[in-house]
Amino acid sequence: MAEIIQKDGTWAFDGDALRLTPGRDKNVSLLRKELGELNVPLGALAGVSLEQGKKSGRLRLRLRDGADPLLHATGGRLTEPHDPYQLIVEADRYGVAEYFVDEVRSALLLDQVPAGPVDAYLLPGPSVPLSVSAGDGTAGFDGERIRLEWNWKTEDAKAAAGARTLPLADITGVEWHPAAGLENGHLRFTVRHAPTKTPPKYDPNAVELWGFKKDPLMALVAAAVQARLPHPARAAAAHPVDARPELPSPAVASAEDDHDALLRRLRELGELHRAGVLTDDEFALAKQAILKRM
Repeated sequence: MAEIIQKDGTWAFDGDALRLTPGRDKNVSLLRKELGELNVPLGALAGVSLEQGKKSGRLRLRLRDGADPLLHATGGRLTEPHDPYQLIVEADRYGVAEYFVDEVRSALLLDQVPAGPVDAYLLPGPSVPLSVSAGDGTAGFDGERIRLEWNWKTEDAKAAAGARTLPLADITGVEWHPAAGLENGHLRFTVRHAPTKTPPKYDPNAVELWGFKKDPLMALVAAAVQARLPHPARAAAAHPVDARPELPSPAVASAEDDHDALLRRLRELGELHRAGVLTDDEFALAKQAILKRM
């Protein structure tokens, strides 16, 4: 078990999965608090890193493409305080963070977890039912239907149609954009047979966001819906654009060969260690040397 406890949260790794628990510090974002504890299976990870600064650093998890509906629905647009896959680490805990990174990386190597994309979500997404009020409306989702209701700040042309109920079966896509600079953000649903280029301010299938504190919570609704839509990789496979196989370049093939050789060497070292041929210190030094070459 590897564990690191910080004001920003607690990360624990048991060899099979990582448990990410947000902290109770006032600086922890509403989104992370509402999202709650995440259990990330080892197979969903593409990598882990520690970025060190003078006063503090960050642990970062990199998930495999398509593994998490939250990351897919937000398109990588979650800003730093709201990203559940980052943890602020105080400088005096760098040693613990480095050990944590080594343990996760070793498990990835030993289990030969590929870093490539997946064709099914490996995390379940936010639980339902849930409802969020922000911007010009309230978005609710019960697992089968999306409910959009408007407030006094909604544009008259959009509010005139009244509240909307969208069956999940009619939804083909969902996206969340945060407000940035002078540009407002939005939560938008794409409805089957009713595509629209209308700005979110007037779109009855979108909630406009203005950059206030609760805006990121709309990402939870987006993720909950995304988790229940067909996985994009399977949808792409059902409608391939070009079926011709892509051959790896010689440089890529060489890198993969080197990676496989290092994995075999790591397994051999593990067997020697278990057999008593290598001491704990000898095994640790040899493992570190291999990890640095990865």
